[in-house]
Parts: sequence; structure tokens; C-alpha cells
Amino acid sequence: MDGVLVNNLDIHRQAFAEFFRRYGVERPFENLSRLFGKGNDDIMGELMPRDIVERVGIRELGNHKEAIYREIYAPIIKPQEGLVSFLAACERVGLRCAVGSSGYRANVDFVLDKCNIGRYFAAAVAGDEVTRCKPDPEIYLTAAAKLGLKPNECVVFEDAEAGIEAAKRAGIKVVALATTFPRDFLESTDADMIISDFRDITVDALRQLVEA
Repeated sequence: MDGVLVNNLDIHRQAFAEFFRRYGVERPFENLSRLFGKGNDDIMGELMPRDIVERVGIRELGNHKEAIYREIYAPIIKPQEGLVSFLAACERVGLRCAVGSSGYRANVDFVLDKCNIGRYFAAAVAGDEVTRCKPDPEIYLTAAAKLGLKPNECVVFEDAEAGIEAAKRAGIKVVALATTFPRDFLESTDADMIISDFRDITVDALRQLVEA
């Protein structure tokens, strides 16, 4: 979802900056990029001081940060370039879609609602609904099962290394979007295809990738 359905890297950076300010924590932003795609429990455990984690709790810290994110993003959120047209094309030919995100369910619902794209998704799996977040494959295996599909019948769209690894471990081919990370970095991953945004891919290209 993040970096795929919406290009929201800068918004998450702003939200983290405000979140850290409220807790009096100083963190360089370069430490954040390696955590993109992972679940909030993992992120908070790595970024926040132990005394704050013990006092406030991992889940409550995550809820606080994501509430800040939604507050900042709500007035300006928009779908990724080409996304709506691509989803409509998938719908026309009967391709079923699911969201598989390490983000909290509140964020998934927020994006689908504010971008008015919920109608295109037959299922959704959020990070707070599974036992293990990316790079574990559980999210994508669960999403495929909810669609009634085998993993090798699916394609995952991802923007981050943790998500690409999760999809490949699930046995699913990956289209990587060069939104959060540059194309030359994505070329060093196991992604099967790299695009700038959804204007760069068609339903026919998607089918060819699955059949290859």
C-alpha cells in the first residue's frame, strides 16, 4: 500500500518528525529507509528508546504515529499515478485484487476510502491482523488465500526491499515501483519487473509476467 497505492514517503517522514518531537526523541531520517515495508511493532521497537516503549507500549506508540500521519495526509492524499485506470482495467477483465500491507488496518481503510478505490479490492490484509509482518511472507500468503488463488497465480506490487523479499518467499512474482527507492537500488533486489508508476504497465503485461 505505502509507496504503491499512494506515494506517501514524504508524509511518513513528516509524521515521524512530529511523532519524535512529541516524545522528545532525536533520530536521523536516514535510519528510517531501511525499515520501510516492515510492521510498526518492529519499527517502534528499533526507533524508540526502551524506557518509552515500556512506559507507553509498542501498539500505542504505533497508533499515535499513524494518527499523526492520517491527520497530515487527509487534506492532500491522492492515488498513485495511473493507479485508478489500471485498477479499472483489471476489473474489466475479471482480475481480482487485494491489499497486503504491513500498515495498521486503520491506515488501509483510510487510503482506500480517501482515494475512493475500495471497490476495486476484494480483500485486504493489514499488519495488525497477522502474526508476522514483512519480510515474512504471511501477509501475501494470506492475501492470496483470501482471493482463492495459489501464490504462483498472483503478482505483487511493491516499493520496498522487505516487501519484495516477503513476496518472493511466498512464491509470488514482483513488480517494483521506483517511488520510495531509486531504480538502480531496485535492480539489486529480486523484483521481476521495475516500473515508475502504474502508467508503465498493462493488464496484458501482467498476464505475461504470471505465465512466464
